Amino acid sequence: MATQSATFPANATAPSSGGVLLPAFTLWWREVVRFYRQRARVVGVIASPLLFWVVLGSGFGTSFRSGQAAGQQNYLDYFYPGVLVMIILFTAIFTMMSVIEDRNEGFLLSVLVAPVPRAAIVLGKVLGGTTLAAAQGLIFLVFSPLVGIHLTLASFGLIVLTVVLVSFALTALGFAIAWPMDSTQAFHAIINLFLIPLWLLSGALFPLSKASGWIRWLMYANPLTYGVEALRTLMYPEAPSSFSFDFSLTASILTLVLFALFMFGLAFVLANRRTTKPAA
Repeated sequence: MATQSATFPANATAPSSGGVLLPAFTLWWREVVRFYRQRARVVGVIASPLLFWVVLGSGFGTSFRSGQAAGQQNYLDYFYPGVLVMIILFTAIFTMMSVIEDRNEGFLLSVLVAPVPRAAIVLGKVLGGTTLAAAQGLIFLVFSPLVGIHLTLASFGLIVLTVVLVSFALTALGFAIAWPMDSTQAFHAIINLFLIPLWLLSGALFPLSKASGWIRWLMYANPLTYGVEALRTLMYPEAPSSFSFDFSLTASILTLVLFALFMFGLAFVLANRRTTKPAA
């Protein structure tokens, strides 16, 4: 009996009449509507990191003091940008699990045989996940006054830009992981093996400057580190010298741009790869 391919054959020639923007917009809207119809999922994305932040931050409390600068009194303050990135990570990655669900339900096959380019599929899915992840992350900013964060219009705009870049990059990464898979169990295994350590080594839990040698090099190589650093720089511009930032804000944002472009390019290449499994 023939086994279904993990990736479907690409259309040899997609009619230009299909366009890119309209099908991409349709897929984007479908992702947004489906996510917010699942209320338990919406609550879980915010509530789990919030609980993690309160419990772990309060547990360390003032044992992780960083000086007397405003906004950097204890670990609860330090940990805040890392929790925001955690919300983005969870939303972006798990939203792309819909790629596997769509394949198993037959919806993805119907989209693939439609007269639209695959670029529209990648763009629509990634933009949908980006919108959801960025929205969930920005909602978490309502708690920023509790940790002494006072945003100006300029800093808020740069935070939005950083959140969108991180959301886009992580959503594209989630798409690239989910595209060749047909099992949600395998997807979860990759999350636990690879993406959780990616967040742990981003400076979310401990500062890069205090890490040991080999851990520090891993953190330097981790693109998510630059997202956390950018957010912390914008939220705590007067951080004490003990937590001085290793990267300038410009360097961090440029690194995020490159990371986002690379991950989107990888997702696009995987979606256009013409591979089939032999019949069994």
